[in-house]
Amino acid sequence: MYDVVVIGGGPGGYIASIRLSQLGKKVAIIEKEELGGTCTNKGCIPTKALLTSAHLYRDIKEKASKFGIKVDSVDFELSGIMKHMQKAVTMSRKGIEFLMKKNKIDVFKDKGIIKDNETVLLENEGKEIKGRYLILAQGSIPSVFPPFDKLEGIWTSDDVFKIKEFPKSLLIIGGGVIGVEFATFFSSFGVDVTIVELADHILPNEDKDVAEEIKKELKKKKVNVLEGKKVEEIKKELNYIAIVDGETIEAEKVLLAVGRRPNITDDIKELGVKIDRGVITDKKMKTNIDNIYAIGDIRGQIMLAHVAMYEGIIAAHNIAGKEIEMDYSAVPAIIFSTPEIASVGLREKDIEADKINVWKFPVSANGRARTMEERAGFAKVIEDKKTGKVLGVTVVSPSATDMIMEGVLAVKYGMTSHQVSEAIHPHPTLTETLLGAFEGKWAIHI
Repeated sequence: MYDVVVIGGGPGGYIASIRLSQLGKKVAIIEKEELGGTCTNKGCIPTKALLTSAHLYRDIKEKASKFGIKVDSVDFELSGIMKHMQKAVTMSRKGIEFLMKKNKIDVFKDKGIIKDNETVLLENEGKEIKGRYLILAQGSIPSVFPPFDKLEGIWTSDDVFKIKEFPKSLLIIGGGVIGVEFATFFSSFGVDVTIVELADHILPNEDKDVAEEIKKELKKKKVNVLEGKKVEEIKKELNYIAIVDGETIEAEKVLLAVGRRPNITDDIKELGVKIDRGVITDKKMKTNIDNIYAIGDIRGQIMLAHVAMYEGIIAAHNIAGKEIEMDYSAVPAIIFSTPEIASVGLREKDIEADKINVWKFPVSANGRARTMEERAGFAKVIEDKKTGKVLGVTVVSPSATDMIMEGVLAVKYGMTSHQVSEAIHPHPTLTETLLGAFEGKWAIHI
């Protein structure tokens, strides 16, 4: 019998397995496809590899001459872009496989079917393995619903990574993170892209000023952004024909990008764990069944790879006897748009305006950004009006996804804006955009 059997080899599952092994536990992990789960194979890693190609192509086309670099002609080859993507995926996957061996974790490439709270059937191998504890980490699957599930050839995010050629036109249903990232990618290579978002603005989880900044940049790429609109009807002829609030939109391909849902299979339902959209746990990641834990997208809460990873660590330590709880107060959210977006803590829309100060500093006033020919974006700090404590930080900027950790630490450890601004920031760097926002009314460079 194993100490722990982990079902699902994605970010949550493999991290939990490694930490459990480090804590002296005998661990088995079951993954029906490839280690790394959606993030490594069909999400974070391949998407960012594609966007890296798109950003480089954009920089050469738009900036080379400004930097005194002469380029006779710039072209792209989709097969080469996809090869780069696949290499990034393979290297990440092999890295995880190495870590499994290093930590002496038994890996079963099979479909695991839960029989009871200690037993999992390996469907293909036809044998059962047992664990004193089970960790549910089966992840999520793309959301598909009527009328899109009735039409042949509708793409989900999973399908984009298999394309052999670019479509001439693409209709993206959903203007959240997935929709905006793929709109950025396809439009960079000349695809005629339309985004339809049901909410009042794209990126509905972010503040409106963030959405407006990104919409402005998408429109420069000739992306047609339709907000507060709904696809009323869609049919497939030679191309897809969609009716959006009375307007007819024709596109060669349609990408359904309205998010993902927990992968709740029948065996999970029959197990008896409480489910409300996703599997319910406490902050120790334990379900209503004492020896069963759940982590990551299967919970249907904050469906981000880095959250799943830390939930895996929390579950591992609790199984090993150390009682610690998840803290969701400072979870960073990142979007690889152009420019990038990163945010943590509260947004302006989350709190009454008379209780906060909001300080913004534009990228256009940053010296390093000028050397990069970048002007779009800003840093925004939300602080408690009484205490000066940092409640939230948002960055819209090149490298925003790397810069946000300053905000994460400020929110997590209850720092004031003044405390952060007292730290000497290196010059010239993009982080000085954040410094300007933390300086608030004392900002020097605006």
